[in-house]
Amino acid sequence: MQLEPLDSTLARTHPTFSPDILIGMHVSTNHSATNGPNTRDNKMSQKHRWSVILDAGSSGSRVYVYEYKTAEYVKEKDDTKELERLPKIKTKKKWNYKVHPGISTFGEKPELVGPDHLKDLIKFAEEIVPKDEIEDTPIFLLATAGMRLLPEYQRNAVLENVCTYLKRNSKFQLPDCDLHIQVIPGETEGLYGWIAANYLLGGFDKPEKNDHGKDHNTYGFLDMGGASAQIAFAPNATEAEKHANDLKLLRLRKANGEPMEYGVFVTTWLGFGANEARRRYVEHLLEASPEAHEVPDPCLPAGLMVKSSGEPIEPGSSEASGKKPHLIGTGAFAECLSSTFPLLEKNKPCDDPPCLLNGVHTPAIDFDVNHFVGVSEYWHTTHEVFAMAHKDRAYDFRSYQKQVSELCSRDWEDNEKDVAKEKWGHKVDEKTVEEVCFKASWLINMLHEGIGVPRVGIEQGDGSVGGHANKTNQMLDEAEDRGFLDPFQAVDKIDGTELSWTLGKMVLYASSQMPPAKDAMAVGFGSNIPGLKLPSDFQFPSGEHELLPSTSSGSGKESKDWHDRLLHSSYSRQVPGLIIFLLILAFAAYLLCGRERRTTMWHKVLTLTGHKPGSPRNKRRRAGPLTSKLFGNSEPAYDRVLEEAADPDEFELSDIHSEGRYSDSSTGSYDIPNRTGRTSGMATPSARGLSPDVARGSPKKGIFDNTSLSSAGSLPYGLGITPFDRGGLIVRAESKERLAPAPSSLGRSRTGSPRRSPLISPLKESVD
Repeated sequence: MQLEPLDSTLARTHPTFSPDILIGMHVSTNHSATNGPNTRDNKMSQKHRWSVILDAGSSGSRVYVYEYKTAEYVKEKDDTKELERLPKIKTKKKWNYKVHPGISTFGEKPELVGPDHLKDLIKFAEEIVPKDEIEDTPIFLLATAGMRLLPEYQRNAVLENVCTYLKRNSKFQLPDCDLHIQVIPGETEGLYGWIAANYLLGGFDKPEKNDHGKDHNTYGFLDMGGASAQIAFAPNATEAEKHANDLKLLRLRKANGEPMEYGVFVTTWLGFGANEARRRYVEHLLEASPEAHEVPDPCLPAGLMVKSSGEPIEPGSSEASGKKPHLIGTGAFAECLSSTFPLLEKNKPCDDPPCLLNGVHTPAIDFDVNHFVGVSEYWHTTHEVFAMAHKDRAYDFRSYQKQVSELCSRDWEDNEKDVAKEKWGHKVDEKTVEEVCFKASWLINMLHEGIGVPRVGIEQGDGSVGGHANKTNQMLDEAEDRGFLDPFQAVDKIDGTELSWTLGKMVLYASSQMPPAKDAMAVGFGSNIPGLKLPSDFQFPSGEHELLPSTSSGSGKESKDWHDRLLHSSYSRQVPGLIIFLLILAFAAYLLCGRERRTTMWHKVLTLTGHKPGSPRNKRRRAGPLTSKLFGNSEPAYDRVLEEAADPDEFELSDIHSEGRYSDSSTGSYDIPNRTGRTSGMATPSARGLSPDVARGSPKKGIFDNTSLSSAGSLPYGLGITPFDRGGLIVRAESKERLAPAPSSLGRSRTGSPRRSPLISPLKESVD
């Protein structure tokens, strides 16, 4: 079975915002309506599309390039068989490339992750993807356990630098860094692996050929890395109903747009990867023998001596001089199995039964229908040393344990000689042989004591040589027909395609690119909430605006789940920008409302905050020119000019209308009702500003004119002569001329307050 690309037809990510897409309304598959120019329409009818996925692991990063067919092309071919299946993905062995070390090593120097790490990966991908397709090819960087262990601030810094570098130095599509560049949880990694396994084994497209009984046709997935281990499976009907809230809701889409929906249980055990388990194991050994200089280790080949870290002991080191303890292998595999069993933490309390290990809830596994495939360490530990010459050999407990026991009990010098002779192949080095004893014991305990996989060859002996059956290469090639009916089988490739969680991510993304049939929901995964409403944690495959159907095709009504889309990821990121835009609008409106309105508003703000505008505290603070223009001036900018006092009766305020306001003309003219209606009490002169006679109510006549101006020099505040007093106008005009800017040589007493020029004599009132 040759894997051919069959995939996407949906509109590619496009920077143009579409309101219809935002609210989740059905969008026509006429791409000219959603993607703009006709050149885009021509490209959409092409045969293939591409995607690039970077697996950023703890030891290194590997780039995978995938190709798939567009649904339009399949429809043009009228290929009914392909339309009724998930989009088919194509990849090749030469389409992936790995660099070392992992991006987690850039935690303290995140600015170097681009030029020192990503550069070669991007260059490799650009050589695979056709040049005219690069701009339409999305790129993803998904990091796993290594990045999970970094402090949050370092993790964020690395991801931000990855995003910046890819945007500046690559033309691949990157519409949403939050979705395209992220550290994925172990559960997500396990779910992607489950998708990839069932995609390759035919669990999705050929259920009739993968009938495991009880209407069950999907496979379970096991993954073990260096730091964590994952399990993903679809429980049988009884367990699925009992533990519905514990399942992940997964939605896929066939090439013809029809939906596919599954309930999958996924969990991860952090610290249960091979390397972390070994670290915990050594800690227990050292704690059990605190005074020992040489600590026996049954999980190391006989006679091998290493540091507690697993590194060789060098002459002159602390271990060689006896200052630090070191390990010496005894090669007792049966004892090794017993010593690693406690690492399963089976004795931890189970708050939500049932639990498998470490107190983590897991629905009961029905091995009559749940058949598991294991990747990564499950494959390497069972095949690299013990079955490299028989890659098609399936795992069984009896034969595997026998092989491991024989290898580990051998003297280490004999193993070194076999490594030099390449007995196990040129890829197997001394480090691999050194570690395989512990890893094998850990794998056996995880499978059979932890997860509960039946021991094939003992519990389910089938009468073959040695009590087990060796699967031939032909049987593996026909896996979809045979159904992988063993409870567990370690795999690396199926039909020449690597079983990698990145393939599962690709299947999910390609599925989301199929135009939805009527009433088909969005592709992705989240909490198991049946119905049309998307759960709040629903994870979309990419940052592009996905086509979501309306409740009634062509009705123009909003989809029931538009609000979920609006609050999701790329849309929620627009909220800060919207807030900033509204603040700018508010500030512009504030500037346009006029100085007097600004002054009134500012006084109200001061009042609300407990500061009286006329208080001495505020008077001591002189407003600068810019502040005066923005907020107005709560006190006169210049000293009052006292003249001969006028009749006290002239100081009485007449009745005026409160809604009036003074004019702000450049000539300084005003009308009393308008001016007074906007004048606050704080601008009215107190008795301290009057002559003694006037303050006592003396009938002595004189002229008192308040010539104080605002900071902009517009109009006087407080009392003044009436508009009918022409003399008063003359006084004001001359006073205003006296306030003209003084020569620069004279300076200013303070900002906005000009000094009097000695060339101008004080104004004196003429005497008839």
